[in-house]
Amino acid sequence: MSSLAVTALVVTALLAALLATWRILAGPTHADRIVALDIFLAAAVALAVAASLATGRTVFLDVAIGLALVGFVATIGWARVVESRAGEGPQ
Repeated sequence: MSSLAVTALVVTALLAALLATWRILAGPTHADRIVALDIFLAAAVALAVAASLATGRTVFLDVAIGLALVGFVATIGWARVVESRAGEGPQ
């Protein structure tokens, strides 16, 4: 894989993580923060894939799969928490 493509992947993933960090801090709702956490985990998966492409080692792909699974389960869990609190009043 071209080193230019790997560099572009890393830069894009870091930009997404930076924007997601801003959204986590700024809010304004819990749903926004959950989506930002999901984007943050997607950026981590992209960085793991970039590490695999740059080094040629497939162990980073296992890390990416694990992160994706944890991110999916965490997003479902947080969505249930927000849904259960929706009837309690304003956030």
